[in-house]
Formats: sequence, C-alpha cells, structure tokens
Amino acid sequence: MTPATLELLAPAKNADFGIEAIDHGADAVYIGGPAFGARANAGNSVADIERLAAHAHRYHAKVFVTLNTILRDDELDAARRIAWQIHEAGADALIVQDMGLLQLDLPPLQLHASTQTDIRTLEKARFLQDVGFSQIVLARELTLKEIAKVSAGLIVAPPSPSVPLPEGEGRHTPATLEFFVHGALCVAYSGQCYISHAHTGRSANRGECSQACRLPYTLEDEAGRIVAHDKHLLSMKDNDQSANLAALIEAGIRSFKIEGRLKDLSYVKNITAHYRSLLDDFLDQAPAFRRASSGRCSYTFTPRPEKTFNRGATDYFVNERQADIGAFDTPKFSGEAIGTVTHLAPDCFEVDAGAPLHNGDGLSYYDSHHELVGLRINRVDGARLFPMQMPDDLTVGTALYRNRDQEFERALERKSAARRIGLHLQLSETPDGFALTLTDEDGITARAALPHAREPAKHAERAYAGLREHLGKLGNTIFDATEISLALSQPWFLPASAVNGLRREAIAALEVAREAARERPARRIAASPAPTYPENELSYLGNVLNSAARSFYEKHGVTLIADAYETNSEKGEVSLMITRHCLRYSYNLCPKQVKGIRPDPMTLVNGKEKLTLRFDCKKCEMHVIGKLRKGRQISIVPVAP
Repeated sequence: MTPATLELLAPAKNADFGIEAIDHGADAVYIGGPAFGARANAGNSVADIERLAAHAHRYHAKVFVTLNTILRDDELDAARRIAWQIHEAGADALIVQDMGLLQLDLPPLQLHASTQTDIRTLEKARFLQDVGFSQIVLARELTLKEIAKVSAGLIVAPPSPSVPLPEGEGRHTPATLEFFVHGALCVAYSGQCYISHAHTGRSANRGECSQACRLPYTLEDEAGRIVAHDKHLLSMKDNDQSANLAALIEAGIRSFKIEGRLKDLSYVKNITAHYRSLLDDFLDQAPAFRRASSGRCSYTFTPRPEKTFNRGATDYFVNERQADIGAFDTPKFSGEAIGTVTHLAPDCFEVDAGAPLHNGDGLSYYDSHHELVGLRINRVDGARLFPMQMPDDLTVGTALYRNRDQEFERALERKSAARRIGLHLQLSETPDGFALTLTDEDGITARAALPHAREPAKHAERAYAGLREHLGKLGNTIFDATEISLALSQPWFLPASAVNGLRREAIAALEVAREAARERPARRIAASPAPTYPENELSYLGNVLNSAARSFYEKHGVTLIADAYETNSEKGEVSLMITRHCLRYSYNLCPKQVKGIRPDPMTLVNGKEKLTLRFDCKKCEMHVIGKLRKGRQISIVPVAP
C-alpha cells in the first residue's frame, strides 16, 4: 500500500518569505498573486511566483496561489488572465472562493477551496469535491469528530474498470483535507463576516478586512447591566494545534496549514520549523505516511512558537468547546512572562527575571488602565534593566512580559536552516574509465561518465579516502551524501579535479532528472452529471457577486439566489458575524450550563456603535447583528438575475 502523504503548508507574504518557508521545511507554500487575493496588501508579481516555484520544485514542493476574493463581473476576465499567467509561471494550484471562476476558461491547474468557502459539513465538502476541487480547507471551528465525519464521507467507491477515466485526477480519489494548525483565528466563520464592509466599506471577502473583531467592547445584558467592560470580546487567542497533530491525522487531515501571509519572516521561519519538527517526529514512527516533498532540514536555532507574535494559545474547538479561547485583555502580543518589578530608580528598574534578558529585548506590561504598554531595553546589568525611556507608570510588583527576544530574533535574521536531499553516490568502472551513479531519496537516478586512464594508486587507503572526500563535497548543492559506494576492482588514482568535475556533472544531471520526474498536480475531473448543491436557496451569505457565480449555482440546482452583501442590497439588520464563540458561554450565562437562564439578546457597545447579539442555542452559535452604516458603502452593481 502506498504511504499517504502529509503536507506542511506555510504562508508566504512574498517570494523571499516563500523560499525561506521551503528551506525551513514546508512541503508547500501559499502566496498571493498580482490581484484578487484575500490579503489585499500581500500581492506578488508573476515573475516572483515563477522564482518561488523554481526554488520549491527542486524539492518537489509546491506553490499554491490565492485568487480567493469574490469578484465583480468586470473583474472576471482579469482574474482569468491572471490564472493563466500563474499557470505559465509554474504554480501548482489556485486557491479560490468565487464559484464564478469555475465557469471560466481556466488553465489545467488544481483547484483548492479557500477557507472563505466556509466548509463545515460533509455535504458542502462532498459538493466541492465533486465539482472539481482537489483540496479543501475545513472550517477552523470543527471538532475532531466533525472532521472525521467529513473525511469518512468523502471516500467514494472506485469506478468500474470497464469505464476509462479521461486524463486528469480521477473522480474516485477523495479530496485532500486541509486544516489550519497555527496562527490568528477569525472569530466569525470564514467567508461569513460582513462587519468590516458594513462599518467601513472594506469587505473581508474582497481582501480588505478592517478587523473590527480586535476592537474593545462593553457587553450588556437584556436589561442594560454591564457584564464586561471595555474588553476585546470578539478577539480570539491564536490557534495552536501542536499537541493535536496525531489526532488530526487520525481524523483524516492531510495538509497542515499555518496562517500568516502578513506575518514577518521570523514568524514564518520559527513556526514552519516548529511544525516540520513535529511532523518529522511523527513520520519517523509512522511508515503508513510519508512527506509530501523531499529533503530533511537542519536548523541553527531551536523553534519556539511562543517567541513570535501570538495572542496566547488555544486549540479552539478541536477538543470540543472550551471556555478560555478569547484574548479579551488585548489583541496585541504581550509575550512570555519573565518576572516582576522589584525596585525602581530614576533611569532603571530591577526584576526577578526567570529567564536571561538581553540588550535590545522588548518588554510589555499592563498599566493602571489595564492597557498593554511596551518598552525597549537598552542595557541589561544583572537584575537591573535600563530602558531607552523610563516609563512613568511602572510600579513595584508589576508583571513583565517579553515580546521580543533580541537574541532569538538575531538568530533568525541570519541564515537559519539548510534543507538537503539524501543521496547515494556510487563510483564504478567502465570500459574506458569511470562512472558516477547518483540515487536520491526519492529513487531518482542520474549518471555521469568520465573517460580516464586507470592508474593504480600507490596508497590504497589514502586513495579511497580521497575519493570519498571529493565525491561527498556537496556543500553548494541541495543534496547530502548519505552513502558513498566505491564499486572498484582495486584502488585507482584519480586527480581531485577529475572527481570534482564528474561529481558536478552528475549533480547537474540529477537536477534535470528530478525536474523531469516531478509531476504537476492534475486538475480534478468534475462529477457527471453535475452534482446538486446542498441547499436550493442562497441568501447574501452565499457571497454571489457576479453573473458567472449565479450561473454556477443555477447549474447545480439552486433556485433562489440573493446578491452578495457587498452589493448593499441588505438595508436592514442582518447577521454581520456568525460565530461558534459564544459570550454567554464565556461568562457562564449559557442556558445549557445554568438552569433558569434564557438566551435573551445581549448588546456589544463600542463608542456610539451598538451591535445586538442573538444566540442560536440549538446550533451553539452566536450572531452579531447590525446594518450598513450610512456613507460607508462601496459601490458595487448587483448582478443581473
């Protein structure tokens, strides 16, 4: 039985970040293209995508490009042209949200369903698989049981051997299940958040989220009593599934996605290396699985996820509902706890630090208003810290956190990883000289010949040692000599220059052979007849912004289709967010937990803004209700019915 592949999928703000992600162990990276990505400020040129793909493909790693906003009719042709340019640049898949794209003349690239497609059910997952998606990312809110149900339901019987399949990925192959394992969490179901558009005219579904979820709110009950004051009640801690990888694999996840296309390089290096190490530890004990790309990584640092930006850690709903999932105190990075202030002086303060501190470290603390405040350490002298500017509100007993470890950051500013593909080198004799045969860890081979007179060596051991030394000089390549065999009838003398030339020729031939052996992922064949969408009506939650998307859903049995929220057709109050996070549960006011409590509406207040909270206790969901602000709407013409 062929081992199943496990893929580590890392974010790339740009090509350089993507290259570092590959070097630190990613099997694939996802990156924005020239336009229409869900991170409007993380676009990249086609030339940069081509450069990234060339580097990734040397390791048989992949590059997925995001084309995952909803599109206006006048943007469809531009999106189609970008898709073809991305294909020609060597990308391996398109990540899309807008189903209108499936109605266009797209290149034969794999299609991956974006997190914005909001996949929470087996029915939705099966539909997307059957219309041609090869990989689908499940909603971050799912539990292990819910993931396992989707995985089990996607397995379909193979076709009859008498019915040949056309060229491409077969319909009998289940779609690969992808899941976010690390990074920021959106409080709303992805693709179902409209508060940014309602309040600012910037649509999250068009890559311009204003992050209203990170604002402070006061929570009032139905009688106007304050339950929580000035807290970041819609701000979640960051996702961290480090402890759940084996359970996720058992549930059916095969691609492990790291959030962060806007994060800095140290985050990409650190978090990619962290999950690469965890997955390698699992794979070393699990012969039923294999890596999705080639090479093993070595690092100049020890990965420490807590050292780079995070809002605290939660595994969210993977192990069922938990109370402590919110980052209610601050949406900022407070850092690791390092001690408390023990003494104050005019230009310095002393701490009882539980870890070594360094010049240049960044510290944070909560001031008297419980706001997170930061400071930078200029000089460390034992327990005494000399900040660049002495804060006025620091007091004895204040708890301190470190949100920038200067020594750790400097290690990541330098070259911090090497990725090498294991290689067996065999030197043998030919009728007119010698040949070097290379076999890499994937079983790909290459051979180079060296016509050369065979001259017996005067010192056998020295000759063998010299041959091994020069054959193993792979420092400037992506390979590592795991074994060197000398299939020789006797020790021969070969000049170092000849051996080096033979090795370089063989390595060049192996690179060509590896590229020839690399299979570009095939586009999935859509099921025939066309599958029926799980619902026959779509509200504004369907995100239908163009006529092509409308035609797509009509083809798949949807009879009533509303315009996307971004058309401003919804004038009254609607659900601007739908969340599994529930503030009643967070504050022990859940009717399922406390007898006699009713799920009455509550109110979130931010300045003059008031948002109603309604609770669907049957589904365990909270709806944040609001409407379009006057003067905040962007002008998008509704699609023609």
